[in-house]
Amino acid sequence: MAEVDAQADRRSEGIVINDDWPGYSLDLFNYPTHYSGDLDCVIIPHGVIMDRTERLARNIMDDLGDHDIVVLCVLKGGYQFCADLVERIKALSRNSNHTIPMRVHFIRLRSYLNDQSTEDLHILGAEDLSFLAGKNVLIVEGIVGTGKTMETLLEHVKAFKPKMIKVAGLLVKRVQHSLASVPDYVGFEIPNRFVVGYALDYNEYFRDLNHICIISESGKKKYKV
Repeated sequence: MAEVDAQADRRSEGIVINDDWPGYSLDLFNYPTHYSGDLDCVIIPHGVIMDRTERLARNIMDDLGDHDIVVLCVLKGGYQFCADLVERIKALSRNSNHTIPMRVHFIRLRSYLNDQSTEDLHILGAEDLSFLAGKNVLIVEGIVGTGKTMETLLEHVKAFKPKMIKVAGLLVKRVQHSLASVPDYVGFEIPNRFVVGYALDYNEYFRDLNHICIISESGKKKYKV
């Protein structure tokens, strides 16, 4: 990515994709033809996602190796990132003196209507997390915007008195009025544009894209509810 600043000096920082980054032409990649006209560009190709996820897995191994952890996978947008991240942590564990025994639990958050975040946050599967008491917890989320949703989830999880909480987020948006806290492990910092693919959706569409793409205005209209 010629115009992408790969500044990841601290692990809380991701690869920074500038606001003026035009993305890649869709003609350069394979994608489902039923989405023709619904996308503007590819902003992060699948291969780059995989490489960055492997790096995050290594960082997590370095920090948490030999600690039992409970992975909280935030559905639905985080399921692909979580699956790939856990798989790479397992691969590193098999070839290292450090191992991370893991349990995976799934919760679901919903706060979007079309392309707008709402104040109406639903947390499903998190009603009783008493098994987290005294445990090391890694929350895995696909995308973090203003941070309000994550802050609400963190407060909910803290109520069950875990020993430690870390957050891994594949994407963090640069948005106005965002909260100060950012995930401990960040894949990419991206412009404030609506992205889809790699399990990130727009009204349940586009989860079947391998790449992370920017949805077009015509795509928003087509799938609006």
